Amino acid sequence: MVNKKENGPLGKQSIYYANAPGLVSWASIAGKKEGEGPLGGYFDQVIEDAAFGQDTWEEGESEFMEQACKTALKKANLQPNDMRYLYGGDLLGQLIATTFAVKDMDIPFFGIYGACSTVGEALSMASMTLAGGYADYVLATASSHFGGAEKTFRFPLEYANQRPVSSTWTVTGSGAFVLSATKGDIIIRGITTGKIVDYGVKDSLNMGACMAPAAASTIYQHLQDFSATPEDYDRIFTGDLGKVGQEILLNLLEENGYDIQKQHRDCGIEIFDPDTQNTGCGGSGCGCSAITLAGYITKQMLEGNWKRVLFVPTGALLSTVSYNEGQPIPGIAHAILFELR
Repeated sequence: MVNKKENGPLGKQSIYYANAPGLVSWASIAGKKEGEGPLGGYFDQVIEDAAFGQDTWEEGESEFMEQACKTALKKANLQPNDMRYLYGGDLLGQLIATTFAVKDMDIPFFGIYGACSTVGEALSMASMTLAGGYADYVLATASSHFGGAEKTFRFPLEYANQRPVSSTWTVTGSGAFVLSATKGDIIIRGITTGKIVDYGVKDSLNMGACMAPAAASTIYQHLQDFSATPEDYDRIFTGDLGKVGQEILLNLLEENGYDIQKQHRDCGIEIFDPDTQNTGCGGSGCGCSAITLAGYITKQMLEGNWKRVLFVPTGALLSTVSYNEGQPIPGIAHAILFELR
């Protein structure tokens, strides 16, 4: 494992932080189904009402994100005006869930889109901003909503279509993180920015197959750039590959000389119980990896169970336009290396 004395680019796609930025606080606001899953006890708040008291799912998603951001700020004893920048995104057209969630916070804002990998992109850009000396505090957030995502990308819920076993269930929830240039018990030691990977998969109900090649590419390059082996990590978490995607990922990496089976976990697999919750391959959506990180992974690290975690949110880069025009679904994955300070 690389141990440098200065910040800077590393290998082909990575950045190493000697003076590592850290997570000061975080918050996870989850929906009812997520609260009923195996990780339900780890979330800050579980909201029974999918619309969160609003008139529409989209407005409800904004409320999930707003509350996640406010909770993270409160935990850090900070105010919105203490944040130099805010990085955030969601799955809806033109990031409307994020726009209406944060518009009254009066924080300089970068709206970002990485599909379900968005929280990885947000944390990556936040860490670069802090390590570069351009801020003392930055807020990063991402959200998704089952109702809004189904309405946008698949079928109206009223249609009650039969879901194939390969499908995943979009997580309703939002995770938010306050990052500092110098504070925090959990630090970001480095990042590996993913490339768009396209294996020509066109099945929008098999997201795992679309994203697994991108996850394999990013994990492989991270291990190369950091001169690391899988045994250097307590856990390697992907975002939402589900069971089908997990199998593809493990096979692709094994073909390239890395066996991560012992270390690998997937947020989408961990967040639901498919036998009792009828969630197919697992969870998906920007909120899947965001609330798993903010609820489950951070707690395991603070309790000393894991000291080094590679967090690799994954995204399927499609839209209703590209899908209806017969285009394939490329994937992307961004890696964040978390360590206990």
